[in-house]
Amino acid sequence: MLFEVQKKKVFAYAAAHELDAKKPSVVFVHGAGLDHSWFGLQSRYFGYHGRNVLAVDLPGHGRSDGPPLDSIGAMAQWIFELLHSVKIEKASLVGHSMGALVVLECAARYPELVERIALLGVTYPMKVSDAFLDAARRNDHAAYDMATIWGHGAQVPLGGNPNPGMWMYGDALARLARLAPGVLHNDLKACNDYAAGFESAAKVRCPALFILGKRDVMTPAKTVKALQEKIAGAKAVDLEPSGHSLMAEAPDATLDALIGFLGPG
Repeated sequence: MLFEVQKKKVFAYAAAHELDAKKPSVVFVHGAGLDHSWFGLQSRYFGYHGRNVLAVDLPGHGRSDGPPLDSIGAMAQWIFELLHSVKIEKASLVGHSMGALVVLECAARYPELVERIALLGVTYPMKVSDAFLDAARRNDHAAYDMATIWGHGAQVPLGGNPNPGMWMYGDALARLARLAPGVLHNDLKACNDYAAGFESAAKVRCPALFILGKRDVMTPAKTVKALQEKIAGAKAVDLEPSGHSLMAEAPDATLDALIGFLGPG
């Protein structure tokens, strides 16, 4: 489904349903260098079980016009403007990695808009190594390799994909290869530069759930406790078999956690 935000074309997957103001709404926000399809199973389920769904392509990603937004704060404001433009007054937000920081910031800035937040594969500070940033700045394919290898659990190359016939590494690399030059570096730098995590977490007043992969080497679950403690009443679910790419590595368990938190529809 195509929309317009800030006079630019925006794409969001809506599960082939028109938006209905009477229905509860869920917005899915992808991570660095990715797009709406990263939430394929999860967004489709809620879209076909009584929810408005908007799995967004952030500016400069997927089918949305660029340029990409250069800060987590700007992305949070963009989510607010998107929901305002489609006349959704309340929504639950689900974000992965960079998208989780965007969701956190949006909940802190616009509490009247946000009903619940689910933060997947997140940590704070979300620092990015100099080598990774440099490779992305130079649009070196090595940056795509780093994002793909570190972005999955160590067991992924050994097989056992829960989606038969799919190659998780190849899927991630194909998405990254479609990016315009500079987009991945933009996203990584936005994560690296984000400095309001603890302050914004303390402002969150809605229910919050952390969904974490126990084999995540990019945002290790053990590093999230300080952020979680800043959000009153926040809960966490650890997914044993998953690395950073929870929606692909443990799609059913991720969906079950979201259903338990958001309701079955």
